Amino acid sequence: QVQLVESGGGLVQPGGSLRLSCAASGFTFGRYGVNWYRQAPGKERELVAGISSGGDFTNYADSVKGRFTTSRDNTKSTVYLQMNSLKPEGAAVYYCSVWVNGYWNWGQGTQVAVSS
Repeated sequence: QVQLVESGGGLVQPGGSLRLSCAASGFTFGRYGVNWYRQAPGKERELVAGISSGGDFTNYADSVKGRFTTSRDNTKSTVYLQMNSLKPEGAAVYYCSVWVNGYWNWGQGTQVAVSS
């Protein structure tokens, strides 16, 4: 079955950086685009970034453009989210998601805290 496992979250100071990973299994990874979402307490889940199946195309929410970069390594079935210049409002649980078998598949999420 489809499995997505996020990792790399943690506590970082404002202005700091983190690199999240999303390891995938159970499907032909290189055929599918992947999205990153985040959800802060009391807020709706929001789309942060997306990357095409081959990694040629990416898109970002306006709130993270210029600070976040998503990439992928299809040989490792892994997608990355490099987050720089993190702001306090970036604190959330971050999820990767992929549309496979007719529905969105989600990982368990990784917590990012931004605090001094």
